[in-house]
Amino acid sequence: METRRRTLVKAIVWNLIGLLVMSLVGLAMTGSATIGGAMAVVNTAIGLSMYVAYERVWSRIDWGRLRG
Repeated sequence: METRRRTLVKAIVWNLIGLLVMSLVGLAMTGSATIGGAMAVVNTAIGLSMYVAYERVWSRIDWGRLRG
């Protein structure tokens, strides 16, 4: 099992990458940095929350882990 801090740091780093990508996609799709950025922020906020919850649930499941 990993610590809550590790889960949170992983989630933040992953979501920063996603924020950048989503900003670029939003800009390309709308032609507006403001609208694209807003879409990216909303997506990142939802994604971060969901990712942390998802990782915490999976950290408690032993299925598929190798024991050494």
